[in-house]
This record gives sequence, C-alpha cells and structure tokens, in this order.
Amino acid sequence: MPPGEPQPPAGSVGNLAALAELDEASLLQGLRERFLRQQVYVSAAGGRGGGPGRRGAGLTALPSRRQTDVGDILIALNPFQPLQLYGREVSEQYRCHDEGSLPPHIFAVADRAYHAMLGRRGARPQSQCIVISGESGAGKTESTKLLLQHIMNLCKGNSQLEQQILQVNPLLEAFGNAQTVMNDNSSRFGKYIQLRFQNNTVRGAKLSEYLLEKSRVVQHDTGERNFHIFYYMFAGLSSEEKEMYGLLDPSLYRYISGRFGTEDVAQRWKQKYQEVCNALDMVGFQEQEQVDMQAILAGVLSLGNVTFEPPESNGSLKMSEASRGWLKAAAGQFGVQEDELLKCLICTMSVTRGEQIQRFHTQQQAEDARDSIAKVAYGRVFGWIVSKINELLAENVDPEVELREIGILDIFGFENFAVNRFEQLCINLANEQLQHFFNHHIFQLEQAAYRAEELSWETITFNNNEPILNLLLAKPLGLLSLLDEQSAFPQATDKTFVDKLNSSFKGNLHFQPARGRVLGFSIIHYAGKVQYTADGFLEKNRDTLPANVRGLFINSITPLLSMLFTDSEI
Repeated sequence: MPPGEPQPPAGSVGNLAALAELDEASLLQGLRERFLRQQVYVSAAGGRGGGPGRRGAGLTALPSRRQTDVGDILIALNPFQPLQLYGREVSEQYRCHDEGSLPPHIFAVADRAYHAMLGRRGARPQSQCIVISGESGAGKTESTKLLLQHIMNLCKGNSQLEQQILQVNPLLEAFGNAQTVMNDNSSRFGKYIQLRFQNNTVRGAKLSEYLLEKSRVVQHDTGERNFHIFYYMFAGLSSEEKEMYGLLDPSLYRYISGRFGTEDVAQRWKQKYQEVCNALDMVGFQEQEQVDMQAILAGVLSLGNVTFEPPESNGSLKMSEASRGWLKAAAGQFGVQEDELLKCLICTMSVTRGEQIQRFHTQQQAEDARDSIAKVAYGRVFGWIVSKINELLAENVDPEVELREIGILDIFGFENFAVNRFEQLCINLANEQLQHFFNHHIFQLEQAAYRAEELSWETITFNNNEPILNLLLAKPLGLLSLLDEQSAFPQATDKTFVDKLNSSFKGNLHFQPARGRVLGFSIIHYAGKVQYTADGFLEKNRDTLPANVRGLFINSITPLLSMLFTDSEI
C-alpha cells in the first residue's frame, strides 16, 4: 500500500503479510477482531509482488514465487462452536479456485497441496506435506479431518478405498483421544498420514503413529478421562453384550475413576460407539477380531481393580480380599489361567545356576506390574489397529509405477497444565524439535529469497531454540540421558533424579529448580515456562513389563491377545 494512504483495520486483513506493521500487537489485534467476526482463518502468505514484502519487528514477508517457491501458512482459530464453513457447497467453491479469489480456508490449503502434487498451475508435479501444529485444544484434530474430507472431494471420493480412508478418523479418535482439562477431544498420540496417488486417484494410504500416552490407561488427573473407547463401550453395548464381556457398572472401575457422565453425555457416547462399530466394519475388521478386542479392553479395566496388602512377615504378598473376583474376571477376559496371572503380579521368577528362584514383590512393585500389564495390553491393541489399517489401505499397484503423496502431520499440541508430568515433557520436546525445524527452514528460505533479490540479509533475526534441545537431548549430560542413567540404578528415586538435574544444570538459562518442597523442575521452552512434577518419571521411563507376561499372553486362548504378543512388529 503506498505511503500516506489510510491503513485498513487489522481485523479486515485476511493476509497478515499485507499489514504495514507486522508486529506482535497488530498480529494479535487482527486475530482477535477476526475471531469476534467468526472469521476463523487468516493467511500468513508471502508477498506476491516482485520483491520483498514490508517488514516489521523482525518479521519478513516472503518474496514472489518467481524467485522462491514457499508454501503459505494458514492460521486457524478454534471457534468453539459449529460454523457453516465446511459443507459440500463450500468445498465445491474451493475446488481448483484462483488463489486470492476466496477468503483463507482450510480447504484452500488442501486444494493447493492437491494441485501442486499433480503439477498443475505451472509447477512440476511433486509430493506435498501439510504440517498441523499448535497448542492443545487449538483444533488440530478437526483440521486433519477437514483436510482429508476436501482431498477426498477433489478425488471425487466415491471409491471404497476413499471411504475407508475417511473412516480411519473415528477409530483413531476413539482409541487415541481423551478428555483433558484443555480439550474434550485431545489427541494423545502423534500421527502422520500419507495419501498415495497415481495421477489424480488415491491408490493407497499409510498411517504412522508415535508416542501414544499409554500411562493414561492407568492414571489421569482430576477433570480428565481415560481413552474414549472405554466410555463408548459402556454406553453402546447392550446388557447381554456387557454380560458376555464381564462388564459391570462403570462406577466400579478404578481406571475410569468411577466417573461416567450425564444421560445426555451417555447418549452421545452411544452414538460414537455405533460410529466406531461402523468404521471397524467399513475398514475391514472381522467380527471375531472385534469381539476379542473388546474382551481385552474389559480385561484391562478388571485388572485395574486388583489391589494388594502389605507383605506378611514371611515376605509373601497378598491380594486384598475384594480383588479375588476382579482377578478371576481379568483372567477370563484375557483367556489365561488365574494363578499364572497372579504370579506375574506378585513375584518374579528367575533361574540362577540351574535353580529357579522366586522373589516376591513389594506392594508398590505389584501395583507397578499390574499397571504395566494394562498399559502394554492397551498399547498392543492400538498398534494392532494401526497395523490393520495400513494392511487394508496399502496400495495395490505395479511397484514400478511412480506414486506421489500428500502427507499430513498432526503433532501433539504444546501443553502446560496445572500439573505437568513425564508425558507433557515428551510432548513439549516433540514441539521443540518441530519448532527448531521450522525456524531453521524458514531462515534458510528467507536467506535464499533475499539473495535472489540481491538484498542484504544480515539483519534477519532467527529465533534459535537449539540451547533448549541441547538441555533436553545432549549426550551424555542432557536431561533425557540423565533420566536413562538414573533409571538404570535400582536404588535411584525421582528425588535423586531431580537432585542430579539441579546439580548438572545449575546456571543454565533454560532450567530452574522447583521452589519449596515441590519435587520437580521447570524448563523455559520456546512457548514459555513449564513446571514439571517429577513423581513417576523413573517408573514411566523404565516402562518395565513383568518378564513372564509375554509367555502367559502368547498362550492365551483369546486369539487376538496371543497374536499381539507373538507378533514382534506390533
């Protein structure tokens, strides 16, 4: 905009790079005004003129694509309410539209990626990747679904394969999402979806999952819930089916904290359960597989109700009297012998010089063994679902045929709760790594853009979070290396781990010891300061499974459970 002309209100600008002064205050003002107008999408596209865009507060708009091919950025604001933005009519408007002719939209991102993959609009064909990041509750899961929806629409979306791809989301959400204090439908795992195309037709898909928050199966804080599928089962199964699986009143189960929900909530869960069943059928899961899967989930819940009493003077550990029925139920649901399952919980068997030695667990060790079995059983079920999806959606084409792809990365949102544990540290580390990649990649693009314009680039600022990554990942003295070191010492505790951190990182600008009697520490992340409680760090990092559990489950009469522990790839 020429000097002297009146500047448009920040909230009326759909492309933030067009702002005369692109600083933090004007950025936030523009986002706020657009949010209040229910304009939840804002572009941060590079300039399209012949040279660099205006600069403000160290931020630079990128130059014309004639010099540097740079993908646009879309800022999405969660409206926290349904909006009429995603129907078929809107999707049709964003089908092969001229760039800039329509307001910013998630469909425009999908459209641009799809046509760039095909090599339309003057570019050569090449694979594309869409990265979705943001804080927990920002709307990343919904954005992923909308991207898939529009891409399938661009492909016409009528084949069985395309419908199966769309049915993947209800499964992943049921088994991988949960309610947190920040988000009623929070993804508790990361995923990368690869859509593979031959010309303009989807020929296959692959899903990669990582960092499933298995600890949620056995522990979650006040105001949070376990994975959705447990609640869907109680709401959706008939009385006869619950009896078949050995499920009792949901208020009895420790792993779901005795909380269920109102009648309205239960009705929504019942509907969700039906969606999951439809998705399992659509994707291709066999009826017996579905029965076995729900039996295993019921076994996980029953196992969680097995508790123990302090050891007697002779060192043997006993279950509480009320736990005998729960152990029997869990053994039946897992398809194993009751006494063999009990042995896995209360003692460790080892062979020394040909002699078998039985060592009884402490009460804490028995409870850790119980929770470890529950976590690994659930984790194997989730891994099997992903493997089964990949098997069913694998491309069936001549291997000599070149396929291009569109990848969609849905990473954990940065988390800072009232109580932050080992899981939040892992999630925030993944965000640090992604942030570092973006910072470095954009910095290189800006250098290249300025050189193409024969302009000086020495003044470009680069927010480098490498010192934080070194604090967390450096070997042998990074935080995770020290955690591994402490985890290897049988006598180490969460306190000795924190003491080690305090002595090792004294004076580090990105580390702060906890104040008072709190057992924890703080990390100054790129997104702000997060205080972590260290309780459970060592146990969660060890994630040890009783040695004889694998053999017990391999011999289970429940076919799916036996397969899960026989197949080393799950």
